[in-house]
Amino acid sequence: MEIRAFQELINRMYSDKDRARGSAKTFLWFAEEVGELASAIASGRDRENLKEEFADVLAWLVTLANVEGVDLEEAIRKFTGGCPGCGELVCRCDAKLT
Repeated sequence: MEIRAFQELINRMYSDKDRARGSAKTFLWFAEEVGELASAIASGRDRENLKEEFADVLAWLVTLANVEGVDLEEAIRKFTGGCPGCGELVCRCDAKLT
């Protein structure tokens, strides 16, 4: 599934609830899911749970983008020409090594 199609699917499924909840509360849900993903990564035990948590994080990120009116497919175009920092296809930046 392409990013735009997934964003539209999430919008159709949840847009009324998401917009009523607003950005701040939606961000809290997103942050909670990131925490659950971190726990799943740290445990390293259950691959199915790990996949579910990645999916949840992506869905909540898309939800937040929908609430904010951001087209994620358009937003990620900044990466299509290479690293936004150094411009290389294989990043050579030293800034984010740790």
